[in-house]
Amino acid sequence: MEGFSYVDIFATKGIEYIIVMVFLAGFIYFSRYLSHRVPAPAEASVRPRSFVDYFRVPDGYLFHQGHTWFRKEGREVVTVGLDDFAQKVLGRIDEVGLPHAGTRVSQGEKGWTLTVDSRIIPMISPVDGEVVAVNAAALRNPRVVNEDPYGSGWLLKVRATKLSANARNLLSGNVARRMVEESLNGIRLQSGESLGMVYQDGGVPVSGMAKALYGERWDGAVRELFLTQGE
Repeated sequence: MEGFSYVDIFATKGIEYIIVMVFLAGFIYFSRYLSHRVPAPAEASVRPRSFVDYFRVPDGYLFHQGHTWFRKEGREVVTVGLDDFAQKVLGRIDEVGLPHAGTRVSQGEKGWTLTVDSRIIPMISPVDGEVVAVNAAALRNPRVVNEDPYGSGWLLKVRATKLSANARNLLSGNVARRMVEESLNGIRLQSGESLGMVYQDGGVPVSGMAKALYGERWDGAVRELFLTQGE
């Protein structure tokens, strides 16, 4: 055909090849970008293994079924407090009643009290021993117990006299998390469909969920939950 040559065809095909290669390079780059993108909100919202629902149950602590804990600090001394489940169930703590240094506490018996809405709630000591220090910051500002129950919201330091024996009666790791899950399931069974009312937008539990669930009888319900109904 006049005006058409082999050279013209080569030049045309070369341009097409370039276009195809540029397209492929762009596709590969875009695919790699997608594979390394920031997780979507639904993926990022997955809670770590140290949580049961919205209740934190960290490793490194030994938990009593009455929702208190201790953490070993030295050869004999342990730090004691209440767990995240307890503080969320109770809500804002107005006052902390702690034993004086030198007082002896016993595992499974009342170790201290919390005042919430003018009602006094006893809490179980997870360990036997002698109180050697109390958290003065928690006495001055009980809100620290709500804000950081496993850290600055600790309550007692105890020289444990039966540490090994006490530890055998306590729970840790996944076993402790199952204990919290069972406590939550117990609340669900008692409350039925009303449990939804204590979760903001069906998500985060309302602080003081016991009051929202049980009304005026909430203090008796939490005493049963915390194993101090006879105190």
